[in-house]
Amino acid sequence: MENQKYAKIVKIALWVLLALSVAVLLWGTIKGYPATVAADNGTVDPLLYWAYIVLGIALVSVICVGLYVTATTNPKGLIKIGVAVVAAAVLFGVCYLLASGAPAVGYSGAKLPTASELKMTDTILNLAYLVGGAAILSIIVSEIFMSIRNKK
Repeated sequence: MENQKYAKIVKIALWVLLALSVAVLLWGTIKGYPATVAADNGTVDPLLYWAYIVLGIALVSVICVGLYVTATTNPKGLIKIGVAVVAAAVLFGVCYLLASGAPAVGYSGAKLPTASELKMTDTILNLAYLVGGAAILSIIVSEIFMSIRNKK
């Protein structure tokens, strides 16, 4: 009975989010999106802010539901989650320390990015390079191990 109540609440919340998303999209489409940055008519920012809000709601929901399910089914799994969060924070910190924050070469935008924006952009790029390289390396290593195990 309790699960049906939660399912109904989630279903209603999803329909409300869908309706609001369609409303924001229709409003922007009716008002018209600008062709250039200089012709901004106030439609792009609300659409981006709504996308950030929905993404935040999704992340918080996934994290909260994941923690709840893990805590109820496998309390020892919370330690693994904590270790993963700490490892991710350390990885982000290392990438932040390696980020140069040097000005963008050849940038011709209307507004120059600040030093902190450049540092954060370099951090995200370093993180993407590191995680992408680790993914490729893990694929190669797993294929090597699988081929070695299959030969025996």
